[in-house]
Amino acid sequence: MFKDINPQDVFDLKTAGKTIVDVRSPKEFNDATIPGAINIPLFTDDERAEVGTIYKQQGQEAAKDRGLEIYAKKLPAFIHAFKQLPEPITVFCWRGGMRSKTAATVLDLMNINVNRLSGGIKAYRLWMKEQLKTIHIPELFVLNGHTGNGKTKILHTLKKQGYPVINLEQMASHRGSIFGQIGLPSTNQRMFDFYLGEALMHYQEASYIVIEGESARIGKIKIPDRFFQHKEQSQQLFISLPIEKRIDLILSDYHPEPYHHQFVEAFSIIKRRIHTPVAHRIEEALQLHDYRSVVRDLLDYYYDPRYNHSTVYPDELITEIEASSLDDAIDQVKEHLPIS
Repeated sequence: MFKDINPQDVFDLKTAGKTIVDVRSPKEFNDATIPGAINIPLFTDDERAEVGTIYKQQGQEAAKDRGLEIYAKKLPAFIHAFKQLPEPITVFCWRGGMRSKTAATVLDLMNINVNRLSGGIKAYRLWMKEQLKTIHIPELFVLNGHTGNGKTKILHTLKKQGYPVINLEQMASHRGSIFGQIGLPSTNQRMFDFYLGEALMHYQEASYIVIEGESARIGKIKIPDRFFQHKEQSQQLFISLPIEKRIDLILSDYHPEPYHHQFVEAFSIIKRRIHTPVAHRIEEALQLHDYRSVVRDLLDYYYDPRYNHSTVYPDELITEIEASSLDDAIDQVKEHLPIS
């Protein structure tokens, strides 16, 4: 008999590298799933829609009959897919209902070691939201500074070197500016909460975590209030690089040429906030694909002034890091982190 398990059990199994399978339709899976899960759906998107329509029009029994008819035809392939996976396997659907129960029952009959997430992904999300409200948050060291000062690249380097790092922009799939979504896959609040909650649980024993300074929203994603307030009261490392280095980093990060039209559209949103002669100059540079000039003017006349106006912290929380290069900035950041 398969075993029903709770969200904490699922997180522990995931952390141990065990297999988690979402048996919902591909559309549901792509919208939001438990991080690290793979998708082996009982129904395609069209099949799920058909069963749902029958449920509304003819009732539960008719929908079950049609669902069983569809599932029976694909049963051998379904079981074969699971037999390729290492055991134990945990399956889940939306609310821990018929889909995950059917999958777990069939797999158990085929002697596959299987668990089912009780309450489905809905229960996992509610549990994770509770973790975000109550979980211990270690001391934070926040990388701040003007746009283009290499904060994200510093995080990547520190992460590779084994430092405790949470990359909020990566979790939000957004670089934190009006141009921040360009060239990146989209995500949503549910996935962001999963990523952040799981990262905080992973770092429960850490003495500190390094993050990047962000506003309360990253694109459409809202940082949970409790975490944001903790960030605001933490040590702020303000990084400063020469302007040419900043432009180089921005161009290497954004790769504007393949996304030229999207950059033009994004600029049109902020154009009215920039002094008219400068805005016209940026438009002309965009037409010429002169991205270096575009970036320089955006830094000088838009991003830097806005940052200077919005970033205010008590002096005792601020550490200034004047660096000649990205490597120099990384070395100086390390000097200000606690010795683990």
